[in-house]
Amino acid sequence: MTHVASPAPVQTRFGALVRAARDSRPLTALSGDQLAMGLSGLCLVHCLATTIFFASIASVGGVFLDNHLFHEIGLVIAIGFALVTLVSGVLSHGYMMPFAVGNFGLGMMAGALSRPHDGSEVLATMIGVAVVALGHDLNRRARG
Repeated sequence: MTHVASPAPVQTRFGALVRAARDSRPLTALSGDQLAMGLSGLCLVHCLATTIFFASIASVGGVFLDNHLFHEIGLVIAIGFALVTLVSGVLSHGYMMPFAVGNFGLGMMAGALSRPHDGSEVLATMIGVAVVALGHDLNRRARG
């Protein structure tokens, strides 16, 4: 005798999706730490995608990789988010660890700008971005 799956699991999954959509918050309701973590994720995607792209089209890479302006602007934006969210976190919950971790990551990102274009700057930037995101996550959790 064959057993036919009942439609209940599909309805349950659909119900979970509907509840998740109903309970989701608009982008404006996200905290600064959550937005900063999202931007960190976009930065990681950018680092990976451009590395793969330029590795596959090596002759084009020299034109774009010599211009640091895009990465300097990104670092300034990251520092701005850190100043707003990590400093306000220290003032609200009093813990210095999220601030210290986030600033260590920012230092790694800034140091990566001085690295040669041999792939090590991408690795240093990605590690720095991950550390900054960790600092924002610690800050978000400390706000509780």
